[in-house]
Amino acid sequence: MKPWIVSLTLLLACASLQAKAEVWQPAAGHVQIPLWPGTPPDMMAMPGPEYAKTGTTLLAGKTVTAVSNVSRPTMTVYAPQGNNTGAAVVVIPGGGFEILAIDLEGTEICDWLTARGITCVLLKYRVPGAPYDWHCDCRPHNYQVPTMALEDVQRTMGLVRLHAKAWHIDPHKVGVVGFSAGGFLVAEISTHFNKRLYKPVDTADKESARPDFAMAIYPGHLAHDDGSLNRNVPVTRDTPPTFIVQAENDDVDGVQQALTYFAALKAADVPTEVHLYAQGGHAFGVRRTNLPITHWTDLADAWMRTIGVLPP
Repeated sequence: MKPWIVSLTLLLACASLQAKAEVWQPAAGHVQIPLWPGTPPDMMAMPGPEYAKTGTTLLAGKTVTAVSNVSRPTMTVYAPQGNNTGAAVVVIPGGGFEILAIDLEGTEICDWLTARGITCVLLKYRVPGAPYDWHCDCRPHNYQVPTMALEDVQRTMGLVRLHAKAWHIDPHKVGVVGFSAGGFLVAEISTHFNKRLYKPVDTADKESARPDFAMAIYPGHLAHDDGSLNRNVPVTRDTPPTFIVQAENDDVDGVQQALTYFAALKAADVPTEVHLYAQGGHAFGVRRTNLPITHWTDLADAWMRTIGVLPP
């Protein structure tokens, strides 16, 4: 198996992580904006202070940086390059709700989006979550997401729309893209947008949290072992148009995740485009290799044009 196909969770947890740990900061000219004016709702103690570590193992020729123990969630806004299309996308990195792959599934995604005239909002949500913090339907093998993470996504959607005019964003063209665990959060916010999980704190929470479009890339936690849909993502006809990509040989979340979610979307008449590839594994992000799956961004670009997010 090629190194870049290895599970992201194992890659970032391995002993090859560098000894020096620092707090992650975006590139010069960009500032992290706190999501909450004070202590975030449902906050719990973290195992330690927030830190970032960069591994020495290469994935598609590059290292991967992981952020751990996020207790103060933030968003970082990246302005579009060239012509501003008015569209914006909230980027939700993966990491098994334990860490955040802040470059592979964060800043590198923003580079792809901003190059297409899209404003990128990189979300650094709270991780890890505690087992008793998870909302569940108590079925065996049911996958849940920490409440804190979904609260952070809902809050971010409201903030983006609140600042839409100042950031030159069309409030009706605000989407989400997520990877692995972040892909599950994409499904969560696509089905949990009518009611905040927390008590509203200001005018941002009066804005709609519904994405206008959604992209779930190698999403996880969507299907039970028997192939049924996770009840925590109750798809309806109000679920936004969705784009899905996954590899058949994904040995972390498995192709059934994409198939199950697609079936639920189709049953609800939600406009959906799904792409399944024979090879690609897990955690490929937007890094180019010799496999066809790494051209999924071209298909996503075309899809955003067909649904009217980007100009023809």
